[in-house]
Amino acid sequence: MTDLRRTLDVITIGRAGVDLYGQQVGGNLEDVHSFAKYLGGCPANIAVGASRLGLRSGIITRVGSDHMGRFLQTEFQREGVNTDGIVTDKERLTALVILGIQDEDTFPLIFYRENCADMALCEADIDTSFIAQSRSILITGTHLSTEQTRATSRAAITAAKASNCSIILDIDYRPVLWGLTSRELGEERFVSDAKVTATLQEFIPACDLIVGTEEELHILGGTTDTIAAMHAIRALSDAVIVCKRGALGCSVFPETIPQTLDQGISGQSFKVEVFNVLGAGDAFMSGFLSGWLHDKPLEECCRLGNACGAIVVSRHGCAPAIPTAEELAWFLENGSPHLALRKDAALEHIHWTTTRSPRERDLAVFAIDHRSQLEAISREAAAPLEKISEFKSLALSALQMMDVSDVDLGILLDGRYGSRALATASGLPIWVGRAVELPGSRPLDFDSQSTVTGEMLEWPRSQVAKCLCFYHPDDPSEIKNIQERRIQEAFKASRETQREFLLEIICSQNGALADTTVSSAMRRIYELGVFPDWWKLEATASAQSWVETSRVIDEMDPRCRGILLLGLAAPAEDVVACFKVAAAFPLIKGFAVGRTIFQEPARQWFKGEIDDGEAVFALRRNFSQLIDGWRQSRQAP
Repeated sequence: MTDLRRTLDVITIGRAGVDLYGQQVGGNLEDVHSFAKYLGGCPANIAVGASRLGLRSGIITRVGSDHMGRFLQTEFQREGVNTDGIVTDKERLTALVILGIQDEDTFPLIFYRENCADMALCEADIDTSFIAQSRSILITGTHLSTEQTRATSRAAITAAKASNCSIILDIDYRPVLWGLTSRELGEERFVSDAKVTATLQEFIPACDLIVGTEEELHILGGTTDTIAAMHAIRALSDAVIVCKRGALGCSVFPETIPQTLDQGISGQSFKVEVFNVLGAGDAFMSGFLSGWLHDKPLEECCRLGNACGAIVVSRHGCAPAIPTAEELAWFLENGSPHLALRKDAALEHIHWTTTRSPRERDLAVFAIDHRSQLEAISREAAAPLEKISEFKSLALSALQMMDVSDVDLGILLDGRYGSRALATASGLPIWVGRAVELPGSRPLDFDSQSTVTGEMLEWPRSQVAKCLCFYHPDDPSEIKNIQERRIQEAFKASRETQREFLLEIICSQNGALADTTVSSAMRRIYELGVFPDWWKLEATASAQSWVETSRVIDEMDPRCRGILLLGLAAPAEDVVACFKVAAAFPLIKGFAVGRTIFQEPARQWFKGEIDDGEAVFALRRNFSQLIDGWRQSRQAP
């Protein structure tokens, strides 16, 4: 039964670092030349996985007062993990791990953990009042490898016992972290050592749940005979023992140890292609706990754990690969036609859309990714094109001066003239979109010297990829085919670089507009397998047009972020008039308007008729007028 007095279900304790995952697969680690950065470490992964699966999780650890420590803090918060137990260590760096995928059996690891922050966790870091908020704590074997971390775990267990918390042990045995192998053998899973066995066994009498692979049970039990090892564990502990068995799923032993592993309690297992075993055990623990901490039958706990492990073993990364509750439920109900689950587009889409950062409020976006329009204004004023970059920075300054609390602010920029503003915006709490299209191109082309994927690889991950396409359902096939391929290319590049995708469609300049024109274009794009996180569509006073576009999104992608309105340089009063119609539709989440805001101030500034301060004032005034118009429209009956 859930204890309503507790605000947390589980607190994990110990290892938290940054995983640098090799992006090249099928070769030696020394041949890898690019890496993806993820949150990592067994307790950290489990805290994230538990949160994704609906448990209220927290973590007790240390991170460095460095860039990587700040990254971990941000990731925990984004994932909904309580960070009250995280200590920032000003003397030590955050731990790093470099990982590779060589083949289905070989996963090289290098641990950079010399005097790292999380191993400096001490008794004073254990806040008994924080532990008292939780129904359980989870300790791991790595944090029993030094006297200081053992003392820390003892303090946590004492506090948990005093508050009647369940105690969980993830054996998490890494011989290299006990000094039993050379540093280059980080992937080694088992080295027999009587001292390690004795150390681990000191802690198991207090445990209510013990989880490990067969090799991990061997080190805990002091023998390589798995059944004999579990007998040794049972002699010291009444805990439920869970043996993870890879493709065979798991076996659970709540009481008496039988003669074979197959006689344990088990649940449904799932046949998948093994791509990356790293992190699968942490995903299993997250899934198992999502059942165990809700008092579900052990068979169901096994099923949940097995499913989570199967999903992660087919993906790249550890914590980022763990499924959400919605994703797990879909997989359990529908299964997958793919052994390589990462190739299941439907499952991957659910994973993507349910792990994005939440966004609750409407967006007010200053769109100043314009290039050709500002080039024309600059030439008209006989001003150097270099001044366009300065003007875009002034636009960002105007946005920074906005004082609003009921909408989120954003800016759309480009790399050609907006790189300075983009660099400044990356450190601000605003939504940032970045254009990829070649201005005015039809058929669509990209504004890059590289491939569109290569272009996006150079961007901060938080930047949303924006692609404008002048597309009409009645376009000639020779244009339509090119446009559709390039929309697919931009979408694929966004997903490959792990960023959101905004697709702007303008139909009005290349054909007649009816109430179903835009929705027909959207339906076709969905049928191509393109699922934009955001749509940017022309503002219209036709309520029926919004009925049709909303219907398509509801049918084709109910997880879509929504629609932003564009202005096409219309006067502010005309844009606001369209707001009054559009704001009644929940899927319309705000606006991304440009020339309506900046066109006249830009002409005056490039001609030298107003200075920087006056330009910022005018931009801010015009932007505020639209925000007020949207706010009033949203509040109207």
